[in-house]
Amino acid sequence: MLNSQNILVMQSGGCTPVLNRSLYGIMREALARRDAIDEIYGARYGMEGIIKGDIIDLRRTPADEWRRIARTPGAVLGSTRRKLRDEDVQPVLDTLRKHNIGCWFIIGGNDSATTGHSIGQAAEADGLPLAVINVPKTIDNDIVLTDHSPGYGSAARFVALATMGAGRDAEAMGIAAPITIIEVMGRDAGWLAAASAFAKRDERDAPHFIGVPEIPLDETRFLDCIEDAYRRNGFAVAVIAENIRTPDGKPIGEQGEPYHIDDFGHPYYDGPSRYLAAQISARLGVRARHEKPGTIQRSMMACVSHTDAQEAGMAGSAAVRRAIAGERDIIITLERTSEDRYACTTGTAPLQAVGGNVKRVPSEYIDPDNHFVTQAFLDYARPLLGDALPVYGRLR
Repeated sequence: MLNSQNILVMQSGGCTPVLNRSLYGIMREALARRDAIDEIYGARYGMEGIIKGDIIDLRRTPADEWRRIARTPGAVLGSTRRKLRDEDVQPVLDTLRKHNIGCWFIIGGNDSATTGHSIGQAAEADGLPLAVINVPKTIDNDIVLTDHSPGYGSAARFVALATMGAGRDAEAMGIAAPITIIEVMGRDAGWLAAASAFAKRDERDAPHFIGVPEIPLDETRFLDCIEDAYRRNGFAVAVIAENIRTPDGKPIGEQGEPYHIDDFGHPYYDGPSRYLAAQISARLGVRARHEKPGTIQRSMMACVSHTDAQEAGMAGSAAVRRAIAGERDIIITLERTSEDRYACTTGTAPLQAVGGNVKRVPSEYIDPDNHFVTQAFLDYARPLLGDALPVYGRLR
């Protein structure tokens, strides 16, 4: 059982389309367990709010509003990318002690796992009985020890649909603007870029090239591939991961320093799509568009996967049950339970084993010779995208 019946929830890092669904899952389970849980608090803007003592009573929000929150993009508590600093530890412990927090739920990714484990250790050393439980979230799908991460399926669905649309637009505008380069998020893993493969149903369909960070991009091969697709089809579309690099490890097209480095040391560059589009235009003498969807990849609620939404809520509810059972210093995981027909349940992994690690796309999911993915990846990811994607037509 919890050492105290008060709990605190925070949201951290980049948002996902189902981040609030996990918060809803926590609230739904916590409100149903009044025998084990008393006060339910939320931290405004994540770690920033805990340090400042900006804590709100989540029970004041009515049930019908929570149902709307579950279908709302962003992070209703507010999020942050602040890295835990040495001078932050005592203010955090002070806030937790002031509100008599028995369990701290962090809805976050890899960096949040590191933060949670660190505070859990500090609390133990300070004599503060505290259970720390992370609820996973990331559109990047790069959290280790879980089959997949809440947030990925919906963002992957967006990427697939965006690629389908961009492909048909480039096909229609073939004379005026026949080439499109789409740059998608994913940080140092290619899971999102790989999801664009679901847009392709025949040889003519986009994408004609998928670039993932796991495979260095040879610029000459890239240009050759796009030119070949353009000559055959009259248009070409490539989907490129934001942090794809050259064979010598340099960011594509980047000569200078990143324009921003966040608290966790993650660099942010302008991205490869603009540079690659310019190279294609120079070679082929045609207009090449570069598209960078940005945060709409993680906020387009029209693209939410039903599977993703259900599992995000399931992960939040499971976290509360694990806390009541007395577990601590864990992250909730999603575990695939059937190979024949997709089914998923929750498990756990130790926070210490998750923080600081990155799950990249395995080699068996990538087809480097064809600049595409394998059937194994399609089998893995298809159920995560939810309902079947639309089928578009062509004149015969």
